[in-house]
Amino acid sequence: MTAYTERGHGSRIADFFGEHAQVLSIAIFFLACMIFFSIGSETFFTLGNILNIIRQAAPILIVAIAMTFVIITGGIDLSVGSQVALVNAVAAIVMAMGVPWPSVVIGMLVLGGFMGLVQGWFTAYQGIPAFIVTLASLSILRGLALYLTQGYSIPIKDAPGFFALGRGEILSFPIPAIIAVIIAILGYVVITATKYGRQVVAVGSNAEAARRVGMPAKWIIASVYIISGVACAVAGLLIAARLGSGSSNAAVGFELQVIAAVVLGGTSLMGGRGTILGTVLGTLTIAVIGNGLILMHISPFFTQIVTGAIILVAIWLNTRIFTANFHFRLGRKG
Repeated sequence: MTAYTERGHGSRIADFFGEHAQVLSIAIFFLACMIFFSIGSETFFTLGNILNIIRQAAPILIVAIAMTFVIITGGIDLSVGSQVALVNAVAAIVMAMGVPWPSVVIGMLVLGGFMGLVQGWFTAYQGIPAFIVTLASLSILRGLALYLTQGYSIPIKDAPGFFALGRGEILSFPIPAIIAVIIAILGYVVITATKYGRQVVAVGSNAEAARRVGMPAKWIIASVYIISGVACAVAGLLIAARLGSGSSNAAVGFELQVIAAVVLGGTSLMGGRGTILGTVLGTLTIAVIGNGLILMHISPFFTQIVTGAIILVAIWLNTRIFTANFHFRLGRKG
């Protein structure tokens, strides 16, 4: 009985590590980065710098949570940086006209949802690959932001309540980070404990099978792009509030960081599998690397090289771990 119990206990441990291999691997990598940069820079592990990392990572995390939903369905949204830039620019322009900032916030959330709805409609109901739709949107929306601003930065004045969204603190904790944590918790609850979350995973695993059992597969696919658009609107507003201006050049390369965070966190680009916790760890890892390289006086342009390399390695490990886990489970069933 004891030997049987030990084998059962060992089996449960093996199942746990097999099921959470990707989250555990990114957690270990994150801790390794923290230790490395703590040794390489005396100022890295100070409270002020940690809070600065969290504040700067908040917009990326907010969009990465939404991107997790998109990628779980087997899609991709390459336009998130351009959506953030357009919201950032339009918010500044409208506020410069004298519109109260609460109304601007609501309007930008609606604008973000509309941008996502249009992309979702083309992807889900017209059958155009998400890569093509969002690549086109990347160019269109960035071009629209450039046209509206004529390439200039639009200052935001006399809006202390709005600025608090990007610069304020509650008990010494940055408000953008609080918003990001709330959205991350909400995303975790939705994907793990709601009918909608189960439908997102089911559609990503097999959209046709989901449709045949009565799930609104097309609407589920369209809805994740709406979520992505709203998340981009929140990120764009937070960036505008932190910088005190709106610019068409905001969030350049943003999509690379977001996708890197999601993939690094273990969400499968093939769809049907993803984790919010992994995305949070992936986002923090990307933010820590960028911050640590700067503190070590390494060129900030090198961050792009590192981010690209991380995406490549993460996808490779993602595929290898998934394949190994699949064969492990298959062997256990056999």
